[in-house]
Amino acid sequence: MITNIIIVGVGGQGALLASRVLGALALRLGRDVKVSEIHGMAQRGGSVITHVRIGGHGGGPIRSPLVAEGEADAVLAFEPLEALRALPYLNPEGGLVITNTRPIPPMSVLTGAAKYPDGVMDSLAGSPGRRVVAFDAQALAERLNAPKAVNLALLGALAARPVKPGEFFALSVWEGAVADTVPPRTLESNLAVFREAYSVGSGL
Repeated sequence: MITNIIIVGVGGQGALLASRVLGALALRLGRDVKVSEIHGMAQRGGSVITHVRIGGHGGGPIRSPLVAEGEADAVLAFEPLEALRALPYLNPEGGLVITNTRPIPPMSVLTGAAKYPDGVMDSLAGSPGRRVVAFDAQALAERLNAPKAVNLALLGALAARPVKPGEFFALSVWEGAVADTVPPRTLESNLAVFREAYSVGSGL
């Protein structure tokens, strides 16, 4: 049983590091994993989307690195509008959305060519079959003096929820994956953000 996760954000937010933590998690579980990063105009603040596919326990190799529309078990979003754009990937029957609530206006909004749409969060929560965990991950990271650790905040909230029924990875395995991935000098601050977000995610 493959677990499919889509990560979306804008360039420079740390989406690629988040995908590498998930890859390390899969390796610690002894599972096959495929990570496909689509950078787009990431270096200029454009959209970034990453596909992560984690194989089931004792399963065979993953053949395709990309998640098909309607087959994502979870969407991890660094920004609400990017979460909304990624909804076509989400499994309509119980898919999980973990999203930062703080908007990051795209370039078209910053230049005045477009307006950031109203009601994005309402649209995200609009489906009765969709599970949505929304919180200000940026504020949480800033409160712990790690403003660049929004990625670890979102992963902490993701770790607190079963991505699909019956699939819940132990906190110790998650923390090991973080330790495998982030630079040693920032490990403690990243783990602090991760653990705080885990507590927040458990209560939402």
